[in-house]
Amino acid sequence: MKKKKLSTIIILFVCVVVLISLAITDLLISRTINDNIEANIEEKAKIVSRTVAHSNIVKSGLKNKGDEDRIQEYTMDIQDSAEVLFVVVMDMDGIRKSHPNPERIGEHFVGGDEKDVLKGKESLSISEGTLGKSVRAFTPVYNEENVQIGAVSVGISLNSVEEALDQSHSNILLGSIIGIVVGIIGAIIIARYIKKILFGLEPFAIAKILEERNTMLQSVHEGVVAVNKDTTISLVNKSALKIFDRAGLSSDPIGMPIKEYMPHTRLERVMETGISELDEEQTINGVSILVNRVPLIVDNEVVGAISTFRDKTEVNRLAEQLTGVKSYAESLRAQSHEFMNKLHVILGLVKMQDYSHLGRYVKELVSLRVDEVSMVTSKVKDPVLAGFIMGKLSYAREKNVSLTIECHDLIPEPEDPDVTHEMITVIGNLLDNSIEATMGRDEKEVLMELFYKEDQFEMIVTDTGVGIPDDIVSDLCTKGLSSKGEGRGYGLFLVKESIGKLNGNLHVESKVGSGTTMIVQASYKEGKKND
Repeated sequence: MKKKKLSTIIILFVCVVVLISLAITDLLISRTINDNIEANIEEKAKIVSRTVAHSNIVKSGLKNKGDEDRIQEYTMDIQDSAEVLFVVVMDMDGIRKSHPNPERIGEHFVGGDEKDVLKGKESLSISEGTLGKSVRAFTPVYNEENVQIGAVSVGISLNSVEEALDQSHSNILLGSIIGIVVGIIGAIIIARYIKKILFGLEPFAIAKILEERNTMLQSVHEGVVAVNKDTTISLVNKSALKIFDRAGLSSDPIGMPIKEYMPHTRLERVMETGISELDEEQTINGVSILVNRVPLIVDNEVVGAISTFRDKTEVNRLAEQLTGVKSYAESLRAQSHEFMNKLHVILGLVKMQDYSHLGRYVKELVSLRVDEVSMVTSKVKDPVLAGFIMGKLSYAREKNVSLTIECHDLIPEPEDPDVTHEMITVIGNLLDNSIEATMGRDEKEVLMELFYKEDQFEMIVTDTGVGIPDDIVSDLCTKGLSSKGEGRGYGLFLVKESIGKLNGNLHVESKVGSGTTMIVQASYKEGKKND
């Protein structure tokens, strides 16, 4: 079924409303007009009838036959001046003494509704006589002794009622046509104005957009909360409700003031300033979230605000995974670069046919590689962690830094695989910082010692770098704090976050010009051994 346009719907609606209204009006007006006209006619007939009944000419003509001719002359004058259908005077036998048609004088009154008046009762009736259907008023005529000597009947044709009703119908029809035309013009203007407000969209298009918007809002992983100009919550998606549920908040916040629902929100401040706030941290009843707040501006006026947020735990987990992937890639790149350099040396010795030096060089490489692999794999049982450490050895050699790994105890594979990712974050960032700290120094040495005992892991990283000033050591793990330029200062922050998840601690000892020692202690539960 084809959907109708907004303009068509409004025009049809206006036409139907106008027609129904005018039909009801026509019915009510017709009835009112009919009642009013009949009442006026009846009143007029009564007045004329009473006037004629009190006339001395009529009384004299009924008493004296010699004066009967004057009755016809008198009633015709009254009939013409009052504009009535007829004025008939009759005696007590119902015999006409006057009539619009003189030939009817002397004949009996026709209609049968004159009986009451001949008994002295004034009456009204609607009856059909020789002159057609009419409203008739009857008034008795009395002599000076108050004895009834006849009666007067005044009739007014009902054709005037029909003519008045026909005229009212014509006026109503004309009004209906004008009303419909004006309604159609007004409907077109209103439809265009509404469509302009709705950006030219039809109602069904708006409904479709609304459904699509709701589907998108409910499907996004981030929580979304919107408030209107009165700071009342107008929109909340499913992801937001899940976070609010974990925070112990109500599951039906729509219509509530945002300040009442979330006392520590900053959406009101965003509406006041009109300035967006991005990547802000906020805590809701112990649940930490990462928030973006943006004002909603229409015609340069703030009409509300919207907040998108995500559980910070998920963001941190994603960042840690990305850090681990980056570390893997960096280790593989370093090993590949180192291997290519060694291949170039081997290729040169082959071309020079210096096979004695080639043999010694290959033997040294194999010995070094075997020693490194043997030392790391024999002590570090987690293959991912072992491979990562060997990658860092290659990276250090590429940077011309002497990296020494000493495993004083056997490091078992952890019970929880997530521990490996946390350890990669800690080891990778500490080694990278130590290697970078030795750049530009004459003595470029880094020593990493690993210890393990009774589900407790300890790592000591010592370098011969430039050292860290005392005033910076306490704030070393602050997010974004770095002396290496913009976009840095996240490595040690991630280290601190990972150590916190491992229920551990970080201790830093440093002296400017004499290097730095970093000591990490963390919980590291051994996994079950396979029989």
